[in-house]
This record gives sequence, C-alpha cells and structure tokens, in this order.
Amino acid sequence: MTAEQTGPVVRTPHGAVRGRYEQGIAVFRGIPYAAPPFGPRRFRPPEPPEPWDGVRDAGAFGPTAPKPPYSEAFARYLSDPVISGDDCLNLNVWTPAPGPAARLPVLVWLHGGALTRGSSAVPVYDGRTFARDGIVCVSVNYRLGVEGYGLFPDAPPNPGLRDQFAALRWVHETITAFGGDPGNVTLAGQSAGAISAGALIAAPKAQGLVRRAILQSGPPEVLERDKVRRMVRRMANRLKTPATAEAFAAVDRDLLLRTQADIGRLSSPVLGGPTFGIVEDGDLVPRDPLRALVDGEAAQDVDLLMGWTRDEYRLWLVPGGLLERVDRLGAVALAGAMARCHAGHEVPRRYRALHPGAGTAEIVGQMVTDHLLRIPLHRLADARPGSSYVYEFAWPSLLSGLGACHALELGFVFDTGDVPESARLAGEGAPQELADAMHAAWVRFAATGDPGWQTWDDTHPVRIFGDGPPHIAYGPRDPEVALWSAAVPTVPEPSPASDARPPGVELASAVRRLRRSVGARRR
Repeated sequence: MTAEQTGPVVRTPHGAVRGRYEQGIAVFRGIPYAAPPFGPRRFRPPEPPEPWDGVRDAGAFGPTAPKPPYSEAFARYLSDPVISGDDCLNLNVWTPAPGPAARLPVLVWLHGGALTRGSSAVPVYDGRTFARDGIVCVSVNYRLGVEGYGLFPDAPPNPGLRDQFAALRWVHETITAFGGDPGNVTLAGQSAGAISAGALIAAPKAQGLVRRAILQSGPPEVLERDKVRRMVRRMANRLKTPATAEAFAAVDRDLLLRTQADIGRLSSPVLGGPTFGIVEDGDLVPRDPLRALVDGEAAQDVDLLMGWTRDEYRLWLVPGGLLERVDRLGAVALAGAMARCHAGHEVPRRYRALHPGAGTAEIVGQMVTDHLLRIPLHRLADARPGSSYVYEFAWPSLLSGLGACHALELGFVFDTGDVPESARLAGEGAPQELADAMHAAWVRFAATGDPGWQTWDDTHPVRIFGDGPPHIAYGPRDPEVALWSAAVPTVPEPSPASDARPPGVELASAVRRLRRSVGARRR
C-alpha cells in the first residue's frame, strides 16, 4: 500500500490520529482538543477530551459549533458550512513533514464571523498552501454566540475565548509531533478572529505561547459587560426564561439559535446594537487587551502584522441594499454614526470636505471603519516596543459595489482563489499575482517575523496591496485617520458601568431610529 492509501499517523496526548496525504501534504482534520461542551460541560470552560484507544480517523472536518445561518443577503457572499455533532471543539493540521525532526514554523488560524458564525471548514481557509510553502497550519473551531460568549451569573465568562486558549495550549504541547516548532508559533485571525488573537497575546496566562501575531481587520478589544448582558436578557425575555446558564441549557438548541439570530438582527459593526463579545473576566482577560498591549505590559517580544481593507464597511452595508438605505436616511444615519463613534459634529464635516462627492453611506462607513479598526491599530503600532508591520488591502472586488470590502483579502492571504467560495466575494478572475504577493508576505512573516517591508516608525509606512503593484505609502494612508486624530485628540473610553455617548439625546434617538429602519428592511 502507498502512503497515499495508508495515511500518516501521529500520536497526540489523547491518542493517535490518522490523516491523509493530499498533493504531498499531510492533512489531519477534526482532531479534538477538548471534550464536547454540552451536557454538564455546557457554558463551562473547556475540559480535556477523553483519551481513545487505537488510531482515530482524522480524514474529515469535525462538527462545527452551533450557529444560526447567515441571512440570505450575506449567504450570497460568505460560505459557512454546517457539520452536525457535539464534538465541535476540534482543529485541523496541514503539514509538509509530520514528525518531530522538522521543527517548522507554525501558523494558528482563528476564523472570523462576529463570534456568532464561521468555522475552520470554510474552504477559503484551506491550509494546504501554507504547508506547501513550509508552514505547519492549524485552524480551530470554538464555541460561538450565546454558547461561547453569553454572560451569565452562574457560569464563567468567555468560554469561546477559553476554547481558543485551550487549542493554543494543545499546539504548544503537541505540534512538535506534526513537524512544528512550538517556539515559533504565529497566531493569526481575521475580524472576530483577530480580536480574539489580540486578547490572547495580551492574556497573562498565554505569555510564551505565541512568537508572532497577525491581526486582520480586528483590533484587540473588550465589550462592556452590561452590553453583553443586555443581549442575554433580551433572549431571555423572548424565551420567557431566566437569564441564567442553567435555564438556557434547558432550552431547545435550535430555538436558542433562532432567538439569538432574531435578537441580533439589528446588530452590525456600523449600527452597533446587541451583540456578543469578549469581556474582562478577572482571569484570562484581567483588563482591556488593547490597553495592556499599548501600555507595554504584555507580549513585549511578540512581532505584529496588522491591517485593514480600504472599504471594510461595504460588506456590512452592500448586502440587502443597506448602502442605498443609509444614503436615503441622510442626517439620521450620520447622527447615528456620530453616536456610534463618540464623535462631535466637526468630525463628519471634515470627512465631507475630503469626499465632496460621497454619499452619506460612504462617510458613515469610513468614520466607523476608522473608529473600529484603523485608529486602534495605528495606536497599537505606535506604542509597540517590538516590530510592527502595517498593511492595507486596496484591490476592489469584481462584484459591483463591494470595493475592497471586509474579508475580501482572505482568498489572497490563503492563496485559495481557485476555490469557488473565494469568488463569492472577489468575482471570477481575481489576480493571481496579488495572491502570490500577499501569501508570500504572510509566509515570510510566520517564518522570520519580517513580511518584507519597513517596520512601523514615525514615518508610518503602510504596505498597500492591490492599488497597482505592492508599494509603501507613508503617513496615515487614509487622510481621515489624521483628521480624526486632530478633531478628537482623546476619545474617552466608556467605563464598564456606563453607556457613554456624545452629548445630545437626539443622537441616541437617531441610533434607535436607524436600527429600526434597517431592521425593517432586513425583514
């Protein structure tokens, strides 16, 4: 029998697994790193899996975490496979050289999806291309939504983040057997995955587990505990049950997911609204991770690669015609964005001056993108004692209206433009040379800590991918960042006990009107 027929076998701390050879790459899918998080483990921190005898087959992706489907408007652009089963705390490994002698660099991938959707089985995240280029690639499933980020009085916070931490510990203890070097691990993620990666590199318990980190379109952050509690309370009111983990565990799982999706219908990065997120918990997340990283308390020797797409907001607004609707709402939408961003009237006036022909939706989108992504990442790069590299993805999708939207860069980073799911965002005929450039930079960073351009310094170099050949732009790439900093030198952080908004009740009222209007559209 050939190696292709028998498959590689690797022993983990819990038992042996048999993978597959695919185009010369050893692939192991669905390896449990923790026990199924249901029954008595529901809403609890992850526990080690039960050991198994013999050799466990690792040829197929494992179950995905419970999650509601994307709406029809978003499912047109985003793939999100569902694999049934309770054993959803699993991971996948792609390696060119299974065995302890290889000691190859490792990249651990945390998927995005607003902490409510997504999985490691999304075809765009196929790790074969990283393994092809000498990187052991690991992708992780973790609990989502209310299962992973609900805040209850009778359960510990952040179980989904604790899942990721457990997977990271598994990598540290086990990856040598798969050909990886536990001392050369890069933790990478996009959107919610990047937010999670930022929280983990700042976590005192995770110090020493990560050598480098890649944050794509997501800065380290925590949500106010009361905001997450409100999401749980709204679900409890709809379900007519107490807002406790014990009560939620007794609810039919499908009903719980439908309720979560309905309550979250009015949420979006642009509008805010009820949502799930990471919170300070006095344990894994003892303080705001962005502040811990900016203050230099954590991850001082961790190199960072981070950036954004030029038109992040277009994925949030284009599906379902929300871009046009926000344009029609005009002043109401702009007031809502000011409340969302804690901004005074001078900020949108300056954005208007820079974009005299832009509609309200573009102004709102750029303001929110700066507030949520560019400014925190600039701040982080400015403060870091170690090496930081910043990029912008600027290639516009071939699909009408999307521009260089949120998540579009993923098919280029993974060099998986050949899978149909990449074309859902990029369209047919995306440039292979752009994928070659981005993928090579990510491989080089994971291997050496240097993606191939100048480190961040007082000149603010930003590597631009997609606006012509890859090149460096100096100074804040978007003038909005400089204007925002000038107009709002210090943006006060809301305290955990408050729901800070700029002065004027009309702005809070505008936010509510905007959410109701958009919510009516989504129905």
